[in-house]
Amino acid sequence: MVSSVDRPEIAFFDLETTVPTRPGQGFAILEFGSILVCPRKLVELESYETLVKPHDLSLISTLSVRANGITPDAVVSAPSFSDIADKVYDILHGRIWAGHNIVRFDCVRLRDAFAQINRPPPEPKGTIDSLALLTQRFGRRAGDMKMASLANYFGLGKQSHRSLDDVRMNLEVLKYCGTVLFLESSLPDIFTENSWISPNATTRNRSNAKSATDGTGPSTSPPSSSRNIERHNSPPTGPTHPIFSLAASGAGEPVQNGVEPGQAQPDPFDLGQLIDKIENEPLEANVAMEEESSTATASNTITESTEFLGLDDVSIPSVTVTTVPFFRGPQKMQILHRDTPLQIRCDALKVRFGLSTRFVDLAGRPRLSFVVDASPNLCGVLDSCDDIAKRFVDSDSSSEWRPVVSRKPGFYNSPTIRLQLPTVAEGDSVRWITEIHQKESSSIQRVVFSRYDVAELEQLIRPGSFVDAFFSLDPYDYQQNAGIRLVAKKLIVDSN
Repeated sequence: MVSSVDRPEIAFFDLETTVPTRPGQGFAILEFGSILVCPRKLVELESYETLVKPHDLSLISTLSVRANGITPDAVVSAPSFSDIADKVYDILHGRIWAGHNIVRFDCVRLRDAFAQINRPPPEPKGTIDSLALLTQRFGRRAGDMKMASLANYFGLGKQSHRSLDDVRMNLEVLKYCGTVLFLESSLPDIFTENSWISPNATTRNRSNAKSATDGTGPSTSPPSSSRNIERHNSPPTGPTHPIFSLAASGAGEPVQNGVEPGQAQPDPFDLGQLIDKIENEPLEANVAMEEESSTATASNTITESTEFLGLDDVSIPSVTVTTVPFFRGPQKMQILHRDTPLQIRCDALKVRFGLSTRFVDLAGRPRLSFVVDASPNLCGVLDSCDDIAKRFVDSDSSSEWRPVVSRKPGFYNSPTIRLQLPTVAEGDSVRWITEIHQKESSSIQRVVFSRYDVAELEQLIRPGSFVDAFFSLDPYDYQQNAGIRLVAKKLIVDSN
């Protein structure tokens, strides 16, 4: 076997998987893609990509297809993971691994896949997780630091969510970030420490959408069962590229991160502290579930309002949409009513469908929501807010708008809305942060749960029950999907 000393290339890799639709279901690998990169010139030396047939094709749900476009028909003739295990092991073992969010996701899925076929997994000699690395070194100037947001920030086009295209995009993003940091460190007196907060930075798909319609940006490859290795001859020697400014400071540079010039610099591949940090952070929502979910956020830059307006108090001409600073990135859309964040109180909403746990995050944890009937008055207010927000987004985005009021075919006269219950992760479990109160006769008492058990909450929010809902209107424009989420801040459940 070739020793790791003889394997200097960096192996960028990415997995596309199924999306679990119920807690504990797990993931199945649908595609593996990788490139070997010269660490000195940052040129691609080899590439490999293959679709993978899961043991059960029914794991490829509609939600999964929305995430990456890989259908059961696309993988029916593809090799199983056991068929490609030798190849994957040969590509990865003993090399430096690189990828975006690979510590928490891809590495875990890869080891699970090898365990399922009773094979020892490949082991890296170093790991570069660009999510952790760029969050620390580049800052959140590109918003939520997802690959799509970073690519959009640099005008690299739309992320395809296909493995080989994504790892190539990852490499390009690192090159751009490294070059920016190199320039900033070269002229620190000109490029001040806050110069990276670009007024043009946005987490919304603006240039993404335009490049997609114009045909610019990186090309995406059609699905194929397996793609041959491509070799690009380039000697793995040469001058150090600015990308390494991401990992270590150069001589003569001002003091950064407590390291004086001339002192020993940290190992550029030692991400132990960062890995420990991100392993304890909540997982980001999967793109396919982003428009169906809500997660708790906290910010000292967005004005929080404790005022909830009744439907009759909402003046539609006073409703506007703007962008405000956001702790996860430069901008966030917000719906205002007379310059105050719009929050609505609506009493006696009848629960149509009880608590839903069928949407889960990447760790298999449930994302909570329920559906209520919408009165004509509520529909009028929300439809008007929908129109205003849609015009704001449509001005420079091609995202598909998802109406906040749902009118199903055949049930147009029975409109509904979905109320999201924001959650926060606590270890391996989640808890909801919505205030829950219960109304009995003339008294209202806050419900204190013995533990954060979804089953307890399901017994309270049942179909046919009535709730007084206090909710905010949170617009989003994310990866070609846009709309308004209704996030419940407080619920009063009528138990009579």
